[in-house]
Amino acid sequence: MSRIALVTCTPGPDVAEDRDLPGLVRALEEAGAGASAEVWDDGEVDWSGFDLAVIRSTWDYSWRAAEFTAWAERCGTATRLANPADVVRWNTDKRYLADLAGAGVPVVDTRYLAPGDALGLPDGHEYVVKPASGAGARFAARYTPGEHATAVRHLRRLHADGLTAMVQPYVRGIDTAGERALQFFGGRLLHASRKGPVLAPGTPYDRRKVAHPGLTDWTPTPAELAVAERALAAVPGAPELLYARVDLVDGEDGRPRVMELELVEPNLFLWLHPESVPRVVREILTAAGR
Repeated sequence: MSRIALVTCTPGPDVAEDRDLPGLVRALEEAGAGASAEVWDDGEVDWSGFDLAVIRSTWDYSWRAAEFTAWAERCGTATRLANPADVVRWNTDKRYLADLAGAGVPVVDTRYLAPGDALGLPDGHEYVVKPASGAGARFAARYTPGEHATAVRHLRRLHADGLTAMVQPYVRGIDTAGERALQFFGGRLLHASRKGPVLAPGTPYDRRKVAHPGLTDWTPTPAELAVAERALAAVPGAPELLYARVDLVDGEDGRPRVMELELVEPNLFLWLHPESVPRVVREILTAAGR
């Protein structure tokens, strides 16, 4: 019997509930596996006792990135980790968007401001400031050119915390076409979803946001699928990925661009797509048996 850890984090006021986790543990047990939810930073867990550890909802990692990537390295030496530790390290820092752009993948234009850099901000269009290590729109906000002083205070807070900031144009297509999340499992499309805009004008960066507003089922277009597959093919080292989520928005030209490539702990939204659970279980069992 395969022993599988579904890796999560300690619940708390700043951490969303993983609606998928109990059902996925149950589905794996019904398929004959020994499955349990394990907290990534629980020092009592013996990761070597598992055939596979699947990172699922470690949603506190973004403000503990160095600690989390060190854990992934240790876990990956003790057992098979999905996704692998080198993927985790690359994907926890959103400067990976520059790597994707360098490989010819259409991405949202992004400028990075590390601590000590000049605090240059756009003055001709609306834009977004957020940390390069972040999840769930934490410490992200949307600004107009007239809100320059507020945006500078935001940047200074990120830099004071030792974080690199990202500055992106606000993609107006989100307001009409939303953001599409294409989920892959075992290297093939699993399902897709669409959500509405997360960053409302005037919302302070340190206010908690609804990460997936108005989430609905979505059928990806051929163009969306092609961009998502190009992004996955550009991951350095061509690693074997158990799961992936590619978040897409429409650029000013109406064509899909990568907003984020989620390879660490993407929400799979299985509660919205229960028909996908059997395939997820099969792929996890296959990975555990390798």
